[in-house]
Amino acid sequence: MSDLIRSWVESANAPDCDFPLNNLPYGVFSVGDADLRCGVAIGDRIIDATGLEAAGILRADPDADVLDAPYWNDFMELGRAAWSDYRARLTALLAEGASDDVQDQIITHSVPMADATLHMPFRVTEYTDFYAGRHHATNVGTMFRGPENALPPNWLHIPIGYNGRASSVVVSGTPVTRPNGQLKGTNDDAPRFGTSARFDIELEMGAIVGQGSNGPISVAQAFDNIFGYVLLNDWSARDIQAWEYQPLGPFQAKATATTISPWIITAEALEPFRVSTPEREKPLLDYLQELAPMLYDIALEVGMAPDGQPETVI
Repeated sequence: MSDLIRSWVESANAPDCDFPLNNLPYGVFSVGDADLRCGVAIGDRIIDATGLEAAGILRADPDADVLDAPYWNDFMELGRAAWSDYRARLTALLAEGASDDVQDQIITHSVPMADATLHMPFRVTEYTDFYAGRHHATNVGTMFRGPENALPPNWLHIPIGYNGRASSVVVSGTPVTRPNGQLKGTNDDAPRFGTSARFDIELEMGAIVGQGSNGPISVAQAFDNIFGYVLLNDWSARDIQAWEYQPLGPFQAKATATTISPWIITAEALEPFRVSTPEREKPLLDYLQELAPMLYDIALEVGMAPDGQPETVI
């Protein structure tokens, strides 16, 4: 892990702070009935990036306003070099030793995080769900096919995924309704319509592709297109899924909701946590070869609390 970069925003220097100067995640916020604005988290405050742009204090593009809308998509279109330059200049404004004038400007264009409401940080145009983690794939495969057939034969050779419903992606905190659908137990003669009794989540990370590709790109080029990452909960109605998923895979059982964190952690902020993939059981085809460390060493946990019961941390 990289050393903590100290900020004049004192709350960002606390050892247990989620938003130190090293992080600077991007999101969208509002205060009261005011318009939605692009913001950056630092300590216990949100920097009004839309306001900084309008005031000419910090602009990502000298010729256009890219943060005057309630999403980061226009900023993403600028590309990796612009992302890095903006982050470097923002870090300098917030770093310990910044002038009093700079600090006054930033405070003017910031709000306490406790006063803000967080919203979807970007517009989702496409959503692909990958079956990437081996433990996850084994657990889910065991549910439907037993431990002896948990991993499908192609899993060790090719990225497995499906194109999901982009409209199902919502920000964390959005109410999720338990879905209804067709259910059929192993001993039932026919399906019935009812409410899912096996409704759960999958704790995942979502990669935000900030740049489109004009034709095929290589594995080596892939990271240049990734803007950042979010925490993601993929809600799954397992009993509906067990009946409908063959032969074409997930459908209504996976279309209820996909909740994401309101903060996008930039790819650059996560660079110190890159690690190599585990040793392969099967050699990959050349076009999938890892040319640099392509995973992240990040500890994730989720707490679940059924109604009226204490939380269990997984």
